[in-house]
Amino acid sequence: MSLNGKRALITGASGALGAAIAQRMARDGATVLLHANSRPQAIEALAAAITAAGGQAECHVFDLGSDEASRAACERMLAGGPVQIVVNNAGVHDDAVLPGMRAAQWHNVIDVSLNGFFRVTQPLLLPMLRTRWGRIINMSSVASLTGNRGQVNYAAAKGALNSATKALSLEVAARGVTVNAIAPGIIASPMADGAFDKAMIDQLVPVKRAGKPEEVAALAGFLASEEAAYITGQIISINGGMI
Repeated sequence: MSLNGKRALITGASGALGAAIAQRMARDGATVLLHANSRPQAIEALAAAITAAGGQAECHVFDLGSDEASRAACERMLAGGPVQIVVNNAGVHDDAVLPGMRAAQWHNVIDVSLNGFFRVTQPLLLPMLRTRWGRIINMSSVASLTGNRGQVNYAAAKGALNSATKALSLEVAARGVTVNAIAPGIIASPMADGAFDKAMIDQLVPVKRAGKPEEVAALAGFLASEEAAYITGQIISINGGMI
């Protein structure tokens, strides 16, 4: 599945899932634009690894919570040509049951996961549409489909992202641009490893294990490929049979 000649932005590339997606798309031939905010050293190391493996990568450090910083970053990216693949992977957790949730917890989670989607997708979209080929992949969550105690803010953000996925897919389908969301379940990462022990995973996941970031990346790679040109407006779960 060749992505040669394509430029792919992966937000939140400093995390395990974003890094795996970036490595997959670089391996498939795309020039990957790696975004991070608080951990620039992580994407610098990732870019070095991708380059050493024969791929092409750029680092873009900016605050996805800032309209001005995001707009300026998109202008810098577009100076190199249209960005035809956008993977909206950046997101944050700040969990609390709703009666005890602070306003800042609500707004921050919504701002990064939902408003962050708007801040990069909107300015990159028109140049993408002019090429008559594009892929927008939004990283959602099983929490958006089933809910999860203590994550009303996160479920709300990801649920809204699902709806945005479906609406945007209708706007751009005739221009050769597909828009899909991936809803992972429990995926192995430092964050998940601290929250879910083996007994809990066995109880929640029918296949009795956490997913691998590379398995999610394989789905993202497929959705970015020409083979997936007829798939759009879908929320695709990858969760070991949880729902």
